[in-house]
Amino acid sequence: MKKILILTLICFTQNIFSQENYVPKGNITNDGNKLYNTAGIDVAPEFIGGMNNFYKFISQNYRIPKEKPASTKGKVFATFVIEKDGSLNDIKILRDIGYGTGEEAIRVLKLCPKWNPGKLKDKEVRVLYAMPIAVN
Repeated sequence: MKKILILTLICFTQNIFSQENYVPKGNITNDGNKLYNTAGIDVAPEFIGGMNNFYKFISQNYRIPKEKPASTKGKVFATFVIEKDGSLNDIKILRDIGYGTGEEAIRVLKLCPKWNPGKLKDKEVRVLYAMPIAVN
């Protein structure tokens, strides 16, 4: 039941943040570029080499905080915008398990190489992407 609730929350969040009038905070300017979610585009953004390589990148670079108790396990839920050039921007943590796990996820996502951007009608678009990061 928890998994269904979390999945619903992620889908709901993607839908809210992908609205046409959404202007992310930070250093992104609103230059008329719309923000789409993965369901509203023709070609979804993809990490170069596929999602298995993305998760390999995460596991190689994610450092479990030392103050985290050994028995603490869970998932950190993050959202980010994949820009037209493939870079990640506006990284936010929706839920973490504490002990600095969310901050570490942000640090690793900022290190992430560029993705293949999403496309709509053969034109590159900005896409909001949500994903869990398992912490064991």
